[in-house]
Amino acid sequence: MSQTRVAVLVGSLRTDSLNRKIAELLAAEAPEGVVVDIVDGLENLPFYNEEIDGSTPPEAATHVRHQVAAADRVLVVTPEYNGTMPAVLNNAIDWLSRPYGAGALVAKPFAVIGTTPTPYGGRWAHADAARSANIAGAVVLEDLTVSQPGVEVDVLNDDEVLAKLRGALEALVAYEAAPSSAA
Repeated sequence: MSQTRVAVLVGSLRTDSLNRKIAELLAAEAPEGVVVDIVDGLENLPFYNEEIDGSTPPEAATHVRHQVAAADRVLVVTPEYNGTMPAVLNNAIDWLSRPYGAGALVAKPFAVIGTTPTPYGGRWAHADAARSANIAGAVVLEDLTVSQPGVEVDVLNDDEVLAKLRGALEALVAYEAAPSSAA
């Protein structure tokens, strides 16, 4: 049986971030045959600038691109900052979208989950991340989005919430593209 590799982009840089803890939990409890790799180095990416993304892009960008390119699936685990996705996540998607049409996200099944201590649970950030990844060429599985409000819920100890988060990972791994009708 071959393994399915899932690259995880965490939208928070805080070491003690609840979303990072969710990513670590999913990595530690990955189903058999699944390897969940948290992509490291997002904090080292310079802001995307086409002028520095030529024949020798920054080492940090090459590193992140290789980590995602080596994966079969991409999972974003992110909070919401000011009603949208965190800048570090937006910047990572910008780097992963290049070169246009051949970036590391092209044709990768992609889903977004996470939590924010608001009643909305990160809904806007998750929608923005999905939209951006879709434009970058990912196959966004929007029906897998889990936007969990962190208000009055201990996300890491709530069985119902954990089941939704694990379920999203399992559905992302199980995703198979519909056969092409092109002859």
